Amino acid sequence: MFNLKGRVVAITGASSGLGAQMARGFAGQGADLVLMARRLERLEALAKELKKFKVKCLCIKCDVTNPAEVNAAAKQAEEVFGKVDVLVNNAGSAKNNGVLNMTDEEWQFTMDTDLSSVFYVTRAFGNIMKKHKYGRIINIASMYGLVGNTAMDTVAYHSSKGGVVNFTRAVAAELAKYNITCNAICPGYFATELTIDTLKTKEFTAYMKATVPVGRYGNEGELNAGAIFLASDEASYVTGVILPIDGGYTAV
Repeated sequence: MFNLKGRVVAITGASSGLGAQMARGFAGQGADLVLMARRLERLEALAKELKKFKVKCLCIKCDVTNPAEVNAAAKQAEEVFGKVDVLVNNAGSAKNNGVLNMTDEEWQFTMDTDLSSVFYVTRAFGNIMKKHKYGRIINIASMYGLVGNTAMDTVAYHSSKGGVVNFTRAVAAELAKYNITCNAICPGYFATELTIDTLKTKEFTAYMKATVPVGRYGNEGELNAGAIFLASDEASYVTGVILPIDGGYTAV
């Protein structure tokens, strides 16, 4: 089960963090990869690392907040591979602030990066999937898209990721007729380039231990099993699902 040999998996935000981790996971299952991010040199270094799996990697410099760049990336992927079977909408960032103090710029930056980008990329790659009557779309939302929090003020991030959660349900319902599934993963606290400075503080570590039943941060690679499952042929009857991988944070 879960053999992805012959499948083409496109991943946004693949230059570091969860995106790079999932790329390693998919390559280990035999999938060819379309790696997208703004930092091309990082993608090329990752592609070199993944050669040991004997899979093909196409690296594309792409700003997912720019529809023209997204459309060009999808076109290039289709020209090289002829298809895209799996899309992982992983790219994201955020400006953290509370509702009373957040600026228009902070709000718009977060919405563009975390929500509008998911629409642009899904539209472009979903149209490729429609031609082949096959697709697996996996949106990386956040447990913060399901609940609020008292550790830090980040209202735009909660809002954008909540949007991704229901975007996932809408797309699942709309594209099912084309044999395309759409599901979301809601990660908990994973140490990445964007989060490590916050997570390593004593205050946040204490908050995590009080609120995460498992009592620790997520380890590298612990998101991969969920992504591989949702990308597989075996998950053909799974669509519109929101899967928290959060150590139990949203269970209590």
